[in-house]
This record gives sequence, C-alpha cells and structure tokens, in this order.
Amino acid sequence: MANAGNGRMECEEEDDDRPSLSLHALEALKEFLAERGEQQRKMTSHHHVSSVKGEDDGSLAEPSLPSEDWRLSQFWYEKETAETVAEELIRLSKEALSPIACIACPTLYAYLKNMDPSVRVQLLEYDKRFEQYGSDFTFYDYNQPEDLPVALKHAFSIIVADPPYLSKECLDKVAQTLNFLAEPVSSYVLLLTGEVQRERAEELLNMYPCGFRPKHSSKLGNDFMLFTNYDPVDRLGGWLKTSYSQL
Repeated sequence: MANAGNGRMECEEEDDDRPSLSLHALEALKEFLAERGEQQRKMTSHHHVSSVKGEDDGSLAEPSLPSEDWRLSQFWYEKETAETVAEELIRLSKEALSPIACIACPTLYAYLKNMDPSVRVQLLEYDKRFEQYGSDFTFYDYNQPEDLPVALKHAFSIIVADPPYLSKECLDKVAQTLNFLAEPVSSYVLLLTGEVQRERAEELLNMYPCGFRPKHSSKLGNDFMLFTNYDPVDRLGGWLKTSYSQL
C-alpha cells in the first residue's frame, strides 16, 4: 500500500508515469466502445420486443443477440432450428400452463419472447451480458448445479437445456439442475447436445433422439441431436425408433 504521507508531489510523479494511448489506439477504443454500446442497446430493446413481421415474406424478424463468445462455448442456432424448438416449447407451455426454463440456451429465450411475448421464460445462463433480460435472467454455473434460488425448485414442467460442453461431467451436472427445476410429477424436457452424448442421455435421463437435427449458425463439426423425455409423435421428426441400447 502506498504511504499517504508522501504528499501531492509523489502523486503528480505517478500521474506522469501513467501510460497514454496513441491516436490510433484511441480510435480503436472508441470503435470498440461504440460497438459494445450498440449491442447492449439491442439487447435492452429486445427485452420488450414484439412479434414484428418481416418486410418480405411475413415471417418474424430475427431477434437481436450479442456476438458468440467461443471462450464460453457459445454457438447460436440457425433461425429454423430456434423457431422449430421454440414453437414446440410454446405449445407445451400452453398445454401444461407452465413457465419454461432455458438452461444455457439464450438463443431459445430470445426466439421464445420474439414469437410470443406473453410466454413466461426463465433463462439460466453464465454469461452476464444477458442480465439485460432483467428478472427473466438467473446466473447459472453448471459446476454448481443446484446453486439456484429456492423459488425455482420444482417450479417448471417445461425445461430445455443445451449443456455448454460435450463431456460426461457437464451432462451429469446439468442433469442435477434438471432434477432441481423439474416439477416432480410430470415434466417435459428437451435436450440439445452432441450425438456423442446419445448413450449417456438415454442412461442418465431416459431421453431419446428425435428425427429433427439442430443446426448452428457457425456450422459446427460436431453432429447435434435433439433429445426428449416424451414421444413428440409427428412433431420434431418424432422419436427415432431404435434406442442406443438396441444398436
């Protein structure tokens, strides 16, 4: 700690030693801050977004999302994937009269609110940029799977999860979160993860893959699948008939 008795002269000398930015660096900083401010403005406005029709084909306009942070293993879904899954979640939510919990899938939260602003959704997410969603946001670290508000315990009959990593450990911990959130008697759970997790999803969660294949905007090399704990019949491509244990 600096000695407070050294007086103003030492402070002035320290000021002289502070690094200064070049004109080029200042311009780059201004550009960065302006871009970040625009992203925050879009996210704030999106929290109140309504289902605005597209100009050309009458389809919904895509909601605004910040850029993917690959350090957090963030990869946004393609529009068709997000709309297809969101449509199923809204349908289930209206049938079960239940809010929806989105675990680590902010793309789906954005599309859900864009497609039906009245739908009740809680986003559990590590990235604090999504605090812009206000009370719909709950900080979530999968390493602490049950470190969540007590009010969320067994509060959801509709849950969708997209574990950030394709590891057994990550899926096991997300499964603990699912058990924490799920209404004990009857819950509909959707899981979007890599095909490499197919056996584990069946063994751990009794979930089976659907014919519908999720796709990401970043064109990932891993094959992804959509798993459910219920048979969607003619929706989402239906359950694939053969379970992993029968292969």
